[in-house]
Amino acid sequence: MDLITVTNLFSSAEANLTASRLEAAGFHPHLKGELAALSMDGYSLATGGIEVQVPAAEAAEAREFLNSPVTPLE
Repeated sequence: MDLITVTNLFSSAEANLTASRLEAAGFHPHLKGELAALSMDGYSLATGGIEVQVPAAEAAEAREFLNSPVTPLE
């Protein structure tokens, strides 16, 4: 399965939140580089961040989803 990076983040918490949002919307996210980012303070910046990836067939729709405004629950 070919994975495409839809966003790079420098915080593990933010990367996991983004992956959770994608998963809740029906996508199949994977995090690349999270363990390296957690191994040492500042290492995430040095390695280019944590890549949030999805299967190639979902990439365009996942980017659109991430770029759309978040509506609060009422």
